[in-house]
Amino acid sequence: MRLRVEFTTEPFDLDEAPAHALVAREVIEAAELDAVDVGPFGNTAEGGTDAVLTAVDALLRKTLEAGATRISLQLNVVGEGEE
Repeated sequence: MRLRVEFTTEPFDLDEAPAHALVAREVIEAAELDAVDVGPFGNTAEGGTDAVLTAVDALLRKTLEAGATRISLQLNVVGEGEE
């Protein structure tokens, strides 16, 4: 199964990316995902089930450690495919 995750971390800072946002970017870009789009107001990534769920676990743990006070995410099944 293929999954797509969309997420944001807070608090926002429009002047400078906070540490938790930088950590989120690092986690997602380092993960074994097929498609990654990182932006200032939202981020998306797609891949197989195991890769996405592993990345989400790391994302939640590491961004909280880096100071995130809220993490919003949505996870969607986008199709069948290799895990």
